[in-house]
Amino acid sequence: MHHLLYNRIAPRFHARFVANSCACIPGRGTLYAAERLDHSVRSITQNWSRPAFYLKCDLANFFVAIDKQVLRDQIAEHVPEPWWMDLAEAILFHDPRVDVDVRGTAALLARVPAHKSLFNAPARTGLPIGNLSSQFFANIHLNALDQFAKHQVGARHYVRYVDDFILLHESAQWLSQARQRIEAWLPERLGARLNPRKTILQPIERGIDFVGHVIRPWHRTTRARTVASAAQRLRTMPAADLYASGNSYLGLVRQATHSHTDQARLAKILRDRGHVIAGDLGKIFRRAA
Repeated sequence: MHHLLYNRIAPRFHARFVANSCACIPGRGTLYAAERLDHSVRSITQNWSRPAFYLKCDLANFFVAIDKQVLRDQIAEHVPEPWWMDLAEAILFHDPRVDVDVRGTAALLARVPAHKSLFNAPARTGLPIGNLSSQFFANIHLNALDQFAKHQVGARHYVRYVDDFILLHESAQWLSQARQRIEAWLPERLGARLNPRKTILQPIERGIDFVGHVIRPWHRTTRARTVASAAQRLRTMPAADLYASGNSYLGLVRQATHSHTDQARLAKILRDRGHVIAGDLGKIFRRAA
């Protein structure tokens, strides 16, 4: 039913989204987001010949804090057909906490901070992470933020991936004022707020960490923590899982423009564990039976 609704109504919303709205949109994954930001950085810095600044923001407890009534009204603006709107409401207002099969141990569940758990969200608040409809509804919800940032705040360079978004400008003071406007607008319009611990304003030349990529002058690399985690997992995972995981990690790091060092690091681990590596370090081959 989630796919039925998505396939029917998604195109009309996608046509209204800004070009730099990413995630759960065909052709707009993490690589698209990184490349769009890279392009914007090169544009505002005149190919790194001029200084500029970036403001990186993140919404606090985004999925858990979504106001379903606000979201329902946003959907209704562009879904006039009664049957399809009824289906959207049935999915949106379904409470996944009722008659739920909780898997895992109580000890593991207790490690989730209370404010991040949907079990503790107020009634008619929050969406379950992972559903296709939740990802799609999140983009509908935050399209209002995109439009505000682009057309009211006047951000010429703006990229958003789910609830992480970045504004670029030549002036740090302008970005500071933009942050104040967004901070005031979010609770009034969406009932949301920024996470102050993840709000960053600094020169672009120091590097921008976004969607797993780090953009610095003249090159884009994979986040160091991601590569280190991949290396550790490849060293310790069962041999039966290496082929699929190894190719997945090699494919991930090669998305960066300067990935040879990271590819070589992962390829060495895979070679040491008995796999043959392609000459371009882009993939591995299955071990002979």
